[in-house]
Formats: sequence, structure tokens, C-alpha cells
Amino acid sequence: MDIISDYKDYLIIEKNFSEHTAISYINDVKGFEDFLIKEGLAKDLLGARRPRLARNYISYLDNQDFKKKTIARKLSSLKNFYNYLIFKELIEENIFSDIKAPKVAKTLPHIIDEEAINYLFDSIDTSKPLGYRNLVILDLLYSCGVRASELINLEIKDIYLSSGQILIHGKGKKDRYIILHEKLIEEIRHYLSFVRVTLLSKGDDTNQQKLFINYKGGPLTVRGLRVILNQMIKDSGETYAIHPHMLRHAFATTMLNHGADLRVVQELLGHEHLKSTQIYTHVSKEQLKEKYMQTHPRNQHNEKTK
Repeated sequence: MDIISDYKDYLIIEKNFSEHTAISYINDVKGFEDFLIKEGLAKDLLGARRPRLARNYISYLDNQDFKKKTIARKLSSLKNFYNYLIFKELIEENIFSDIKAPKVAKTLPHIIDEEAINYLFDSIDTSKPLGYRNLVILDLLYSCGVRASELINLEIKDIYLSSGQILIHGKGKKDRYIILHEKLIEEIRHYLSFVRVTLLSKGDDTNQQKLFINYKGGPLTVRGLRVILNQMIKDSGETYAIHPHMLRHAFATTMLNHGADLRVVQELLGHEHLKSTQIYTHVSKEQLKEKYMQTHPRNQHNEKTK
């Protein structure tokens, strides 16, 4: 039995992980397996039955100058893998369960400000089918905060324009609905009625159900999405690098800076835990001061008595 291959299938099929994420988990597992065999500590992953081996591996990673964030990720991958082995009744104890991850300093995500976002929108030539498709893509990423994998996996049946919503199939098979603003509803309606049909005609499968179509008439990929965003940057005259998750960050920050409740943003992003959303609560001192002066009743009283 190929345990690693079975685990990969489990991650993709049962946990709804992307191929890229599943491969990252598998690589972490294989790294531990290589360590066990090279050091002569066990003949395979099932043979690692003592928690001491798990502690030795974490010490080994630390001595190899892996960053704390990387070690924490590898530890998480291995905890999940050994929980899977317990679930399959292949082992009785998770040797990584009691090992604490190294503390990783929280880093703020790089944020694209609203002015830079507007440059991106203005750079798109919507008179061409690919350009109009790119407009819809950018607006969905920035206005709805969807992940790259969520966007490219969208299908026609997930679109509910009459109610202004889209059904998103998120991580771990957690579905959620996102809200569309009026302009985005019209953009999607035009794309579906005129643009998508034109793009589909370039390929062989006119029954393709994926929402976004590439220049060859096939379904858009994550790699293709990155190419599109990089071209937008080039066309706008900007020089910074961009990736889809930066637009997700921009969505969350924009919502919070304009007064959205943290839990509302949590729901829209599809975060299971509020702490995942709290990283976006950073605002400048000037913004804090402005909000304070606008909302505190004592200041409002002072304004009236001037």
C-alpha cells in the first residue's frame, strides 16, 4: 500500500485541497521519511512510533537553519499526516501531537492601496474579449476577496445574479456565499452573455462549465491567472510584483478601513477563526485618529460647542 499516494488523494478528494497545497503537504511528509531512513531511525513512516523521533526531527530542522515559519508548517503537515494514519487505524499514537510549534512573528501582508487598484482597473482594455474577462476577474478578486483556487474553480451553476450572490467552494469543503455589488453583477452578466461565448469558440469544448475561459478556449488555471495579473501591472506602468492573495488582502483591508465589522469580513473571507482575520485590522495612526474624532461622543460634543 502506498500510504503517501493515498494521503494525497485524501487531501484532494476528501479535504478539497488544491493540487499545489497537497503537494506541499506530501513534500513535508517525504522530508521526514528521508530523515528517518538516512539516520537509520526507522525503515519507514509507520515504523516511527516514538515521540523522541519527532523531537529529533524538529531539532534537526532547527540545526539546518530552517526558518521558524517553515518548521511550524512542516510540523503542522506531519501532525495532520499522523492523524490520518490514526484515522486509517495504521498506528495508535501521533508522535507529533505534543510538540509545540516555534513561535512565529506575525507579519502584515503587503497591501495594494486604493489608488494603485484604480490604476489597475484603468489599464484594462475592455473593448477586447480578454480585456473584459480580465476586468471581471480583477473586480471579483478585489471586491469579493476570493482565493485564486476559488476563482478558477467557479462554474456557471455557482452564479446567482438574480440575488446578487456567488456560491464559493472554499477550503475543506466549506461553502459560502459572497455578495456582488451592482456594477459587478452587470459586468458578469455582460461577460456571460457576450464575452464568454466568444472565448469558448476558440476551443473544442463549448460545453465547458468553468466560469473563466483562457485565450485558447479552455478553463483558466492558477498559473494563467498570475500571468493575467502580471500583464495588468505591466500595462498600468507600475513596477511592483502582484499575486492573487494580495488582492484578497486589499479587499479585507479596504472593507475594515471603511467601517466593516470584523466578523462580517471573516464570513466574506471564509475564515474559520477570527484570529485569521484580525491581521487585517492594522490601520495607520491617521486613520485611527480620524475614526476616533468622528465617532467619540465627547469629541462630537466639543465640535457642537465651538
